[in-house]
Amino acid sequence: MNEQLPRMHIAILNQHHHNPDCPATCRHYTFMEALAKRHQLSLVASNGWRRIRITDKYDWVPQGVELHECEEPYANKMGVRKRLKSFAGFAACAFKKTMQMQKPDVLWAVSTPLSTPWVAAQAAKLRNIPWVFEVQDLWPSFPIQMGAVQNTWLQQRLYRMEKGLYESASHIITLSPDMTDHIIGLGISPEKITTNLNGTDLHLADAVTEEAVEELRRKYKLQHKRVALYAGTYGRANSMQALMQTIEHMVSDTGIMFILTGNGYFEQELEELAQRVPNLLLLPPQPRTEVFKLFKLADVSLVTFNDLPVLATNSPAKLYDSLACGTPVIVTNPGWTKAFVEKHSCGWYVPAEQPAAMADTIKTILAQEQELKAAGKRGAAIAKELFDRQRLVLQVEEILQQAIK
Repeated sequence: MNEQLPRMHIAILNQHHHNPDCPATCRHYTFMEALAKRHQLSLVASNGWRRIRITDKYDWVPQGVELHECEEPYANKMGVRKRLKSFAGFAACAFKKTMQMQKPDVLWAVSTPLSTPWVAAQAAKLRNIPWVFEVQDLWPSFPIQMGAVQNTWLQQRLYRMEKGLYESASHIITLSPDMTDHIIGLGISPEKITTNLNGTDLHLADAVTEEAVEELRRKYKLQHKRVALYAGTYGRANSMQALMQTIEHMVSDTGIMFILTGNGYFEQELEELAQRVPNLLLLPPQPRTEVFKLFKLADVSLVTFNDLPVLATNSPAKLYDSLACGTPVIVTNPGWTKAFVEKHSCGWYVPAEQPAAMADTIKTILAQEQELKAAGKRGAAIAKELFDRQRLVLQVEEILQQAIK
């Protein structure tokens, strides 16, 4: 059906563009790769992620994508002021480049931060074109609940800005059903919103061989050990302190090894912990293709976040990647991820920031080999049904086409 759609010129605004050489999810790289075969694509992005490429196997943007790049650094370790400077710098550059490029048929703005869709809204109005708002995290709820925005007057201004952008957009794409519910709760019509799950690259998960997994097992001396994996950002929202306490709780469980791979705010604390305890293997960030080997190596993976309402709405890439690899998950938020893993029996829920409860759950489920395998098979089946980005991009393509109409 989608192959018959008229050719579009799509301009994508995404401050946090990355490719599979980076330790990142690559949703939009996969989407652009598919869309560029049928449409003209222009990408306005920062160069922030270029600096942390681990390998150099992929083009920075897919073939056929015209890049308009802004020199603007960004890192998870940044404090509030540096982040604001980065957001403002990209917004100014992105507005200029969006106004100067050949007029597109539609703008597609990827948030976060909220400044990116704001730029799209202004440019769309001035150039008289529609724009689509993709919500990856709920802003400003996220920075406000994390304590980054404490001024009440500024909070209210940001909330008004958020609602105004929802009203301005031709259509809204969310990455989870809870995000959709939040936006509907603000008075936005449900017909204007589509939930398009973050998804994963099933072909990369399927490409991992048993030999590659066993090679990793030998390399890290993990024979006869159970593995609990955390693969993602070591950020302030990711409940890293509670996870470190869980690891310390389980230091005497010599048959269980924690593997953590990623980077972010708590890197130094994790490095210090790895020096003190024998049950933590800390690996450097992995490029997109390599991280699937770790998910296939693991017996269970951990999807941990702080105990904040806004974090229960998110759509974590590691959930999708893990289930695609047949590895069940433990989630810590009471939102849609809890409901999902319980409905499909592909994981377990532990309340956020309860390290002792997390330790008990890990020990219990790792002792149940048959249930682990069964949960993994159920996760892999639901991943094939719901998480394939090659299917998810077709829905986005139709949304963009309808916005033009």
